[in-house]
Amino acid sequence: MMQKTMLGKTGLEISRVTFGGIICMDEAQKDADRFVSHAIDAGVNYFDVAPSYGNAEEKLGPAFKNYRSKAFLACKTTERSAEGARRELENSLKTLQTDYFDVYQMHSLSEQADIDKAFAEDGVMRTIIAAKKEGLIRNIGITAHSEKVALEALSRFDFDTVMFPFNWALNIGKGFGSELIKACKEKGIGILGIKSIAHRHWREDEVRVYPKSWCKTIFTHTSEEEQLGLCAMKHALSLGVDSLVPPGNFTQFEFMVKHFDECAANPISEAELAYLKDCMPEEKEYIFAI
Repeated sequence: MMQKTMLGKTGLEISRVTFGGIICMDEAQKDADRFVSHAIDAGVNYFDVAPSYGNAEEKLGPAFKNYRSKAFLACKTTERSAEGARRELENSLKTLQTDYFDVYQMHSLSEQADIDKAFAEDGVMRTIIAAKKEGLIRNIGITAHSEKVALEALSRFDFDTVMFPFNWALNIGKGFGSELIKACKEKGIGILGIKSIAHRHWREDEVRVYPKSWCKTIFTHTSEEEQLGLCAMKHALSLGVDSLVPPGNFTQFEFMVKHFDECAANPISEAELAYLKDCMPEEKEYIFAI
């Protein structure tokens, strides 16, 4: 069964691989049901979704409802106002057929303006703090793509979780995420790692094998691709990530679940780190600008 770990100071003992609800987006309900059942059977007990993922909530709600008592559910809001966030929170609770979220996150903090709006008198944080007092959410987190913005958010509030791109190429090439990892460890904040097996930007006219991914993830169809994927996972674990969040497709979710124990038992070696350095994309092809 999937290894578990404590998610920071939340008290939640979660699976080391997360089920990203975007996997269910645009899938037939029977397939969404199958994906969730497979995850539960594999020991995955942490599920994360957002209303910005198309119809993912609509598909995940019915698929997940019978497992609610044995698994944790996280959701997000991209709203920055208190009123908008309350509306989105209530709709997510209804759509996902649950009375509460184990973790609720301010989603996609990218600019200082996001922080300023969120912490304003009529900002989203007012709704989130109130919702926690009401028992609608248990823990409060953020997701971000800017390390500077994430660190600024942590300086303003005692968040419980951070979801962030702890990506091998960005970290090796730019040290991206290292300062944030350190801050999270010092504060006892749970760390959820996205983009661990992201590779680079899609190139013009390139066939997009996994259309739900806005960047090219590492394919795992050949032995060489599999080697790169395993090394990328090991690199994220070496940074101290609590749970890896796979890209939005079931194939790569299966890959990460299947190989997690192998990666955890065999930490990244100097030879594997050198291999990753040899596989680095050009800086212009990093998955997003720093």
